[in-house]
Amino acid sequence: MSESTLEALRGDAKPAAQFGHDALVVCDNLVRIFQSGSVEVQALQGLDLLVDEGEMVAVVGASGSGKSTLLSVLSGMDAPTAGRVRVGRWDLMAMQARDRLAYRRQMVGFVWQQTSRNLLPYLTARQNVALPMTASRRHRAARVDELLDLVSVGHVADRRPREMSGGEQQRVAIATALANDPQLLLADEPTGELDTTTAREVFDALQTANRESGTTVVVVTHDPAVSGLVERTVAIRDGRTSSEVLRRDAGGDVTHEEYAVMDRAGRVQVPREYREALAMTRRVRLALEADHLAVWPDGSAR
Repeated sequence: MSESTLEALRGDAKPAAQFGHDALVVCDNLVRIFQSGSVEVQALQGLDLLVDEGEMVAVVGASGSGKSTLLSVLSGMDAPTAGRVRVGRWDLMAMQARDRLAYRRQMVGFVWQQTSRNLLPYLTARQNVALPMTASRRHRAARVDELLDLVSVGHVADRRPREMSGGEQQRVAIATALANDPQLLLADEPTGELDTTTAREVFDALQTANRESGTTVVVVTHDPAVSGLVERTVAIRDGRTSSEVLRRDAGGDVTHEEYAVMDRAGRVQVPREYREALAMTRRVRLALEADHLAVWPDGSAR
């Protein structure tokens, strides 16, 4: 009998580490179901996701795949139906309304796609950034100007939103989202209404927030140029994480490598083009080889 088995029998074995114990964001078999009349809509169907502190991650996927629902849950604006969701010390499954308000004030910042939703139209840029600080009693004028300069919009400090360009409004929105020094910044299609040049300026501001402030950033995007600039891009399909693209820079030689994501139940989403090419339908055959797993369509010869 092995030493590890003896330790387990004696009760000396260390308990297995919980999934994502050292990550900032943990989604473990996350489920979100909406009721639409008599119909249940499963927006998230057992999604697994880990985001480490200090990462900048892009989340991509078709409309209806669950991207925005994921951000709504992580922001505390929506409650998960089942599974486990943790951000820092906050257990989002167990939060009451009062806890949810504190979480949203202290832990997360949020940037919407629509510029009109991010800023109060009757306040200047400086006043918009100061407002969250006032609510949390942390207002410092120097900090407001520092945040505006961080995202390169110090020159619009005394302008109201209607006096700014769309890109300037979004960068002020990022400064506002950073006002209370959140650990996590969430951005839902922040460049969706902008032209390519302006979108890059907004994305640069998000990168600056990540790099200079150490803020963890999760950005949902349809823009392939944006997802190609981060180190990790997570694709969601049918309410689950389906693949990840890792960007590596080796001495100026940038490569992108795509991986299928296997969830905690061992499920892997095989891309449609692969399934169609090999006529894979309801069943497949598996074989464990020395260094890989082989998959065959049902009925094919090995």
